[in-house]
Amino acid sequence: MRIASVGHAFFAATLIGIGILGLIKGDFTAVWDPVPKNVPARELLVYLCAVISLASGIGLLFQRTAAIAARLLLVALLLWMVTYRLPGLLRAPKEFYYPWCELAVIVAAAWVLYVWFATDWDKHHFGPAAGDVGLHIARVFFGLAMIPFGIGHFQFIHQTAEMVPRWLPWHLTWAYFFGCTFIAAGLGVLIGVAARLAAALMTLQIGLFTVLVWFPLAASARPKTAFEWSETVLSVVLTAAAWVVADSYRGVPWLALNKR
Repeated sequence: MRIASVGHAFFAATLIGIGILGLIKGDFTAVWDPVPKNVPARELLVYLCAVISLASGIGLLFQRTAAIAARLLLVALLLWMVTYRLPGLLRAPKEFYYPWCELAVIVAAAWVLYVWFATDWDKHHFGPAAGDVGLHIARVFFGLAMIPFGIGHFQFIHQTAEMVPRWLPWHLTWAYFFGCTFIAAGLGVLIGVAARLAAALMTLQIGLFTVLVWFPLAASARPKTAFEWSETVLSVVLTAAAWVVADSYRGVPWLALNKR
């Protein structure tokens, strides 16, 4: 096996889970959804995405297949972004910017892993995209995604405050605080100011949101909606993806300037 970091192992495990879930459901999982109902060969795409997730997750765990798996995943995600996210984002920004940002975080993790496992063939055929330039692009994707996440907290401030666990005081204050931290972290990653600290704190923040908000909802006795199940799964995947990006800063000082 080839485990580059804890984040790498966690991300691969979430991909395997996503793949299995997609095959069982026979529908798009949180990573790939939403997809218009009228898309040609939609059912075929459902199972193709599930197989890509499962195969990539397994492949990332083994030395002989890690590079192929990372390449497959990155290409699939980029094609998905161009085909199904960007048109929606351009057509209805308010409706599609969240799905775009969520996919951008996962693309960032896939690109980091691709750079880590790139072979001589990758470096020869794709040049800088398989090296430091690719790593920088991955971090740009991540940073750009964090800022709209933060803005969304302010746009839906009361809905966000309602999701803060009841045992915590000052719900509205926490909603504003986390909106600010998303924006600050995104800017830090983009301009290279304490980028390692910013990425690590975002991983912690998304992880805490998963554990304190979505897990209790998923474990509650009341009936769950499809949205709640989807958001729980997606939050786990985003935590894993953010962890991979944070791991990409290993060796960089926590408060380094211009170390993008």
